[in-house]
Amino acid sequence: MPSAVNLRQDYSAEELRALARRSKDANQSRRLLSLAAVRDGMDRGSAAKIGGMDRQTLRDWVHRFNAGGPEGLIDNWTEGPKPRLSAAQLTALASLVEAGPNRERDGVVRWRRVDLNSSPSRSASTSTPAMSESF
Repeated sequence: MPSAVNLRQDYSAEELRALARRSKDANQSRRLLSLAAVRDGMDRGSAAKIGGMDRQTLRDWVHRFNAGGPEGLIDNWTEGPKPRLSAAQLTALASLVEAGPNRERDGVVRWRRVDLNSSPSRSASTSTPAMSESF
């Protein structure tokens, strides 16, 4: 059976609870309270329940705490993928969509993605490989 991951020794249970009280992030506070319970000698399953998680999740947070300290317990959300279209291309596309198709010129009565991609109404400034990929 694998051994438990050791919690770093530079924070006492009282210090972890004090950090939890001062934290503005509720998730970080829950994790700190679970780690304080572990520091007090509580079994990992019970300590995990204090923070609303299971033992494996607590183990993952112990790794993050050992690597980054209390700041490692804050969720690190990413910004997501970068936009494929520039601001000018988005503006041009929005105006094209808002104007709607011309039945004679565009050959459609409503826009679909494939129609927008091949529309003769699109100017050269909005025609890019990135725009083609995004549709």
